[in-house]
Amino acid sequence: MRLVCVAAVCAAALLCVGGSEVLELGDADFQVGLEEHDTLLVEFFAPWCGHCQRLAPEYEAAATRLKGTVSLAKVDCTVNSKTCETFVVNGYPTLKIFQNGEEASSYDGPRTADGIVSYMKKQAGPSSVPLHSEADLDSFINTFDASVVGFFSGPDSLQLAEFLKASSALRDSYRFAHATDLKIGLKHGVNSESVLLFRPPHLNSKFEESVVKFTESVSTAALRTFIRDNIFGLCPHLTSENKEVLWARDLLTAYYDVDYVRNPKGTNYWRNRVMKVATQFQSRGLSFAVADQVDFLDELEEEFGLGLSGGELPVITIRTRAGQKYTMQEEFTRDGKSLEKFLEDYFAKRLKPYVKSEAAPESNGGPVKVVVANTFEEIVNNPEKDVLVEFYAPWCGHCKNLEPKYTELGKKLSSDPNIVIAKMDATANDVPLDYDVQGFPTIYFAPAGQKEQPRRYEGGREVSDFISFLKKEATHPLVLSTSRDDL
Repeated sequence: MRLVCVAAVCAAALLCVGGSEVLELGDADFQVGLEEHDTLLVEFFAPWCGHCQRLAPEYEAAATRLKGTVSLAKVDCTVNSKTCETFVVNGYPTLKIFQNGEEASSYDGPRTADGIVSYMKKQAGPSSVPLHSEADLDSFINTFDASVVGFFSGPDSLQLAEFLKASSALRDSYRFAHATDLKIGLKHGVNSESVLLFRPPHLNSKFEESVVKFTESVSTAALRTFIRDNIFGLCPHLTSENKEVLWARDLLTAYYDVDYVRNPKGTNYWRNRVMKVATQFQSRGLSFAVADQVDFLDELEEEFGLGLSGGELPVITIRTRAGQKYTMQEEFTRDGKSLEKFLEDYFAKRLKPYVKSEAAPESNGGPVKVVVANTFEEIVNNPEKDVLVEFYAPWCGHCKNLEPKYTELGKKLSSDPNIVIAKMDATANDVPLDYDVQGFPTIYFAPAGQKEQPRRYEGGREVSDFISFLKKEATHPLVLSTSRDDL
């Protein structure tokens, strides 16, 4: 049953009928919805979008958990085009935060229920929590998230004013608190105005400091850099909430049964062994983390071809910013020697990267050649052929609309010995580093003899558009097949 949202003229909030806590807004009532909520997270979506379908249950769960704190809404852009055009929605899903009836910012946080809840809670209430006692401080920093706390000489402190500006600008990503009595921070060595970064207590280790002091004059830029460089420490806990930040680094991850709620001692047993080895390599540009195998089962299977290990020993992978992936084949040893050898081989470039690939089709004689990661070099990087390659997703509506036209293009060029029309499922195969695929379909032209410089196709998607492009760009004159229908 379709959920229906109705705006009650005198109501304090929009009501949703149908058991969902997610408000459904449209062209007729969008502005009313904004005005009824101090803070509102809005998802602009399309029903056919695979990413939107995967987000839906997480979004619903987050809305239920945030009830009474922050409201969540959604807009179907296939039937509410005016609203989506107004807010320049160019892809799905697009999430935006609205405050006091106005667009405040894009939502750049995690897309899991836990991540959305954590992110949006930071949008409610003050950006920095005032602390009035040592007990307040202890309570604030005793959490699973890192904490940034400023200690100032009084409410009129100029540094406090800058700290509050910074906390407002950075509240989306970090937790802030402040005290206007220096004695509150006395047991942490505070004897003058200062800012301290408290790492989560459950990650305290003999291999690094649990509290890091900010030594510069407070400003948003300086504090942002300080937090970014220090918040994770030597070996953080990789979660669905922080994975996008950590995956922006060259990262080694140890996957095992990580459970800081029910088994913190056992969890840190293996983490400490990873950290002991990490201290030997931490200056060489590689970051380290631990993660729960079950939480990242999909990633282990889809990105590294690994399943649950079935034992207590950690499974080790490396993922680089450039997209290269490696797995440690040797079993993890308690003395860390196997991990040391793996890292030595990695830095010596002796490891072979793992590539995710479908099996090559047994027959590939159609007008559009099917490419998988393991045949990309053979087909697309054939130095003697011009290749037009489409990167698609099976669930993508635009890809499905393109398919008959792309097949017709392949038929028209089937007699040309110098050109190949190809396609690859980018959800089931690793895309080479030279190809930037952020949406579907993405099409590239790889000219003969210039495979290191593929060109993104930005033209129209009719057969005639492709033909016009190839007539200009192909290395040799096109050889077009003429069917009876064309006569």
